[in-house]
This record gives sequence, C-alpha cells and structure tokens, in this order.
Amino acid sequence: MLTKGSFLKTLGLIWTVGIVLAACSPGIVRAPEEKGSRPEVVATTTFIGEVVKRIAGDAADVTVLLEPGQNPHAYQPSPQDMVLVSSADILFSNGFGLEEFLDELIGAADSPGALIEVSQGIDPLVITARGHEEVDQDHAQGSIDPHVWFDPNNLMVWTENIADALVNIDPDNTDLYRANAAQYRLELETLDSWIRDQVAAIPPQNRELVTDHMSFGYFAEEYGFQQIGAVIPAATTEAETSGKQLAELMDTIKQQDVKAIFVSADIDPSMAEMLAKDTGIPLIPLYFGSLTEGGPVDTYQDFMRYDVDAIVNALGE
Repeated sequence: MLTKGSFLKTLGLIWTVGIVLAACSPGIVRAPEEKGSRPEVVATTTFIGEVVKRIAGDAADVTVLLEPGQNPHAYQPSPQDMVLVSSADILFSNGFGLEEFLDELIGAADSPGALIEVSQGIDPLVITARGHEEVDQDHAQGSIDPHVWFDPNNLMVWTENIADALVNIDPDNTDLYRANAAQYRLELETLDSWIRDQVAAIPPQNRELVTDHMSFGYFAEEYGFQQIGAVIPAATTEAETSGKQLAELMDTIKQQDVKAIFVSADIDPSMAEMLAKDTGIPLIPLYFGSLTEGGPVDTYQDFMRYDVDAIVNALGE
C-alpha cells in the first residue's frame, strides 16, 4: 500500500511523464505559456469554490479540487490536481488543518501560485477534553476545528480575503470584485438574520447537539448551542473512537435527555445507528462537508437553510 508521501511522489512522476507526452499529445496538459489573460484560480472545497465564483464572476477561470459530495477529511489528490495547482495563479484553501493533503501536493507541484488560506483572520476554536474553546491559535492545546463554514459570519471573512487576493493579481477588475463581494456579504448577513429567527423557536434547554464528529463548534458558539458530544470525538471523520468513549456518550445522551443525533452521509453511520438504537432517539441527516450537485444543497445558502431547518424541526417543541 502506498503511503501519503509515496503516493504524492508517484504523482510527481506522473506529472513529469505528462509533460513529455504533452509534446506529442496536444491537450493533455495546458502549458503555462498557453494560459489566457484571465487569472486561473483553484479552490479546494465546494464551499470555497462557490464564494470565489461569486466574487470572480466571469473575470477568472475557477476550478474546484473536491467534487460535490466528497469528504474533505478523506480526500486524496489526483494527478490532475497537481496539474491544476501547477498552473494556478492562486490556490484558495480553508486552512486550520482541513486540507491535510495540501502541503505535499503543493510541494510536488511545479511552480504553484500564491496559497491563500481564506480562514485567515477568523478566531479559531480548539477541540479539547471539555469541548470547544476559543484560544490563541499559536498557543492552542488541542485540535483546531476547521469547520468554520457553519457560521455565515466566517464566510464574510472569506469574502474579504478572496476579494483582496483577486484584486491583488488582477487590479483591472477591482470594481467588479469589490461589487460582487459586497453583494455576497449582504446575502450572508440576510442568512445570518434568518438563522437567528429560526433558532429562536428552539427552547434554550433543547439547544444541545450530538453529532457524528466534532464539527458544529462555530455554529454552536454563534447561535447559542452546546455541542455536548460526538460519535467520533475529533475534528476529522478519519479519527477513531473507543468503546469507553461511546459508553460515555451514551450516558451523556440519557442524562441530558438529548432529542436527536445529527449525522452526515459522508461517513459510515453504523456506530451512530447503534447509539440511536440503544438510546431510542432518532438519527437526523445533515449536510456537513460539501455542497451537492443537482441536489438539495447546491449553494451555501441552501446548505445552511437545510441544516438549520432540520435542527429546528428536531429540537423545537
């Protein structure tokens, strides 16, 4: 079995072979000298891709590495990803450790463009033994929670970071980028107000969240919830849990009179199903790490409205 390092070395070899083949097979790899006048931009996740596309409009060519429905925690890059990264003027990433594959992918790529972490400026939450805490990122004692997109206010930070980066490489379209960013920010402010109105229907004593992994910290912090436990008590679905941790979570669910367990389609639901069977509470499906294509959450607003509606219906009286 290939390790992550050997896998990316293999990608590097494939990339080198691809350059040779391109000389006799036009269209396999777009060489840098064939780039058009518009900036070439790569975004790692579907959430970042939407924001970049909304701000860039038709002024930039935007490609998203992860396809709709793919889990960012489990993603492995392809040879084509290295081609895209090598030719990009900007690579937008979430940061906070979400894209574990990214450092080695960039290292294996040929002359990648600027890397912009769109979450720069957001106060990170850290997952500790006591749950989520807001701490100085440089002195964090625990795992930084990368799921910043569960709070629209954080996407307002993304919006400014993305607009600034696009203006920096393409100043001729400054007015377009700034206008599109301002419009998107207004939509996010409207979404934030809508969420607060919906959450008001949930009694305060019911605002407790049990999820399949520790992903709702930013949502809970902003909208007055408490994430009291997770089937996988970590920021990533690639982590493991133990029988002791599951037993402790079951005790918490019973003691706190938890109304629901919120789970994602991105991971194996078998452990959550076992908890639901043993505790007699329902599993409520949510979308976690990706938008969909041709489905119920094609846009970020659809994503947040779907999840908030499901939470309100499960926890409201």
